[in-house]
Amino acid sequence: MPKSSTDKRHFIIVGVLVVATTVVMGLLLNGVLPLPEAGVTQASTVDWLFRLHMWLIAILFALVVVLMVYSFYIFRRGKRTDDGEHFEGNTTLEIAWTVIPLVVVVIFTFIGIQTLNEITASPADQLVVKVDGRQWSWLFEYPDGTQSDELVVPVNTNLRMEMTASDVIHSFWVPEWRIKQDLVPGLTTHVNFTTDLEGEFELMCNQACGRSHTDMVTPVRVVSEQEFTAWLHQQMVAQGRQTASK
Repeated sequence: MPKSSTDKRHFIIVGVLVVATTVVMGLLLNGVLPLPEAGVTQASTVDWLFRLHMWLIAILFALVVVLMVYSFYIFRRGKRTDDGEHFEGNTTLEIAWTVIPLVVVVIFTFIGIQTLNEITASPADQLVVKVDGRQWSWLFEYPDGTQSDELVVPVNTNLRMEMTASDVIHSFWVPEWRIKQDLVPGLTTHVNFTTDLEGEFELMCNQACGRSHTDMVTPVRVVSEQEFTAWLHQQMVAQGRQTASK
């Protein structure tokens, strides 16, 4: 081990340890935090940004922990009785640890803006579904007036969820769809999805909204276009009969 605190070999050793720790932590974080299967095209963009943040966290962890542990061990007093070496501040190093974080923040800001623009883009051919959140259930209304307490949508379709809340703030979240959007009383919010995976999922409220918040879960079914058309027709007929009987 280098004996002098100014020996440049310290930087080489620390650099190697930082890189190794970053790789291990990056793989560990991405391994122990698996994401659910992606159910919409926007999910790939969100997943990429999420993984990028995991690697940034790994780098910051490695820089802090490696430097701290290495300094504690290498530069410990031990049995020495002499005074430690005196050194002045390093202007180059101080500029580096000021400018580099600033550049990283600017880069991530640019990436964040791009990601936000991509996932909030509104295609022209959208199926608009109105969503009403209330303690502690969901109500969905389709363009033809059909209402349902479960969300059924066709696959390979651009969706626009126009949402509001009847009482308190709720939050629309399907884990496989990644994006979360709040529902606010007196305000209409929206979120866009493009479905690309058939299957059954769960919509849950991701905002504490009262005593039965955890029960505010409803099925989400992504089906073929033919199945969706048939389901919509069945709902229209059933709701039409109910209206007639009243």
